[in-house]
Amino acid sequence: MEKTAKKIWNIVTSVIVVLAVFMAIALVGVRLIGFQVFTVLSGSMEPTYHVGSLIYVKKADYKKLQSGDVITFMLDENTIATHRIVEVIPDKTDSSIIRFRTKGDANETEDGSLVHYKNIVGTPIFSIPKLGYIINYIQNPPGIYVAISVGSLLLLLVFLPDLLSKENKNETTKKVYIKNK
Repeated sequence: MEKTAKKIWNIVTSVIVVLAVFMAIALVGVRLIGFQVFTVLSGSMEPTYHVGSLIYVKKADYKKLQSGDVITFMLDENTIATHRIVEVIPDKTDSSIIRFRTKGDANETEDGSLVHYKNIVGTPIFSIPKLGYIINYIQNPPGIYVAISVGSLLLLLVFLPDLLSKENKNETTKKVYIKNK
């Protein structure tokens, strides 16, 4: 019975560790290879990017962008959007300045203002559906408190059996040593 419980415990803790590693890679590890991660908060790009998805954005050369490409860009200091380019518009006086007319796939009309090339963050490379809901939740209270509590509890549960078994082994060793005298 004890061996079966220990095997089940080992499987459960292994799954927890794998999930924690996956989350770390999905959120932090990808930044090491140049991706930025954003949560899709609106349905303007449905069905290409669903609400609640995480999108992974890689820097792009704005000179190579063309109509039909999807870009992630800054609308203002606090707002990032991801929409499709419908038209590339070079500046009439300076050909090195390019602006982009964009539109969300699910939107009826084009966006009201043009996107200046300096506001482009990059192009989405891939997305993970629904993971953005979890990430968005744990980035804001009370989710952050729940995440810290759950993480602490999981760490305790992962290491507690090992600590208890070491204590039992030490007690057994002491008893055997005393008996041998």
